[in-house]
Amino acid sequence: MVVASAFYFPSADQKTLIHVNQWTPLGEPPKGVVQIAHGIAEYGGRYAPFARFLAENGYVVTAHDHLGHGLSCRPDGPRLFFAETGGWQLAVDDIASLHRRMAGLYPEVPYFLFGHSMGSFLTRTYLTRRPAPLAGALLCGTGHQSRLLLAAGRRMVRREMARLGPEAYSERINHLVFGAYNRPFAPNRTAYDWISANPDNVDAYLADPLCGGRATLALFADLLEGIALVTDPRQIRKMNPALPVFFLSGDQDPVGDMGKGVDRACAAFRAAGLTQVTEKLYHGLRHEILNEKSSRFIYRDVLNWLEERRRA
Repeated sequence: MVVASAFYFPSADQKTLIHVNQWTPLGEPPKGVVQIAHGIAEYGGRYAPFARFLAENGYVVTAHDHLGHGLSCRPDGPRLFFAETGGWQLAVDDIASLHRRMAGLYPEVPYFLFGHSMGSFLTRTYLTRRPAPLAGALLCGTGHQSRLLLAAGRRMVRREMARLGPEAYSERINHLVFGAYNRPFAPNRTAYDWISANPDNVDAYLADPLCGGRATLALFADLLEGIALVTDPRQIRKMNPALPVFFLSGDQDPVGDMGKGVDRACAAFRAAGLTQVTEKLYHGLRHEILNEKSSRFIYRDVLNWLEERRRA
């Protein structure tokens, strides 16, 4: 049996309450804890089927809503916004706060981080801080973008912010980022074909009022800053070299450059001295591999990896 619950904790921004979903197995003592960090323009509750599967197999699972996402929004604050300045590190601080809380509640079991998309880049940033002992990290829907392209993108976002302000929306920047992701799947049925080869998942995303929306320029600036940070070899070398890391992505995921960016990320981790790096690309799948029609196979691969690391 699994109990689903929710709670809040204060964000590092000292203004917002961060909403957390939790799934707890009943009966036997838990095998471990899995903390999920979601992607941009979504929220932790979307991971309920995956989280319930892990909980049914003995793991306590949490998934919080990042600042400005889901139910972690102030009534007077903009959606899809971390902060005017320093927002990326605030979001990473919130990951750290939840980690400390849950590790304190379950100190005797292995602890894992699972980051998807933007959440994978936030997780990778957190790993550069050498946090309290972790049994492993799973990085889903991630990539390793060109530093030249990142620099050009950051300049464009800064110019738009100077013109419109940090809380503004820019169709130009939105199209630059997400239009490029959708282009390989033309002719497009929707603006979000890139997230999934499963049209039911795309339609559910479009119908969900807590998904999508107009990302602020400050959030784009934070995201590009974060990606630039985690692709810097000097930062990667700060990670624990003994940390087990599992990269998993669809080979048709444009965030991971159709698999090539995932390969580059794995190579960068290995070059930095990490000795337990595993990679798996799923044929024909796009960005949200946990929501594809073949998701049961991904769920099982994740569980098997967790079990192997737990017993190591």
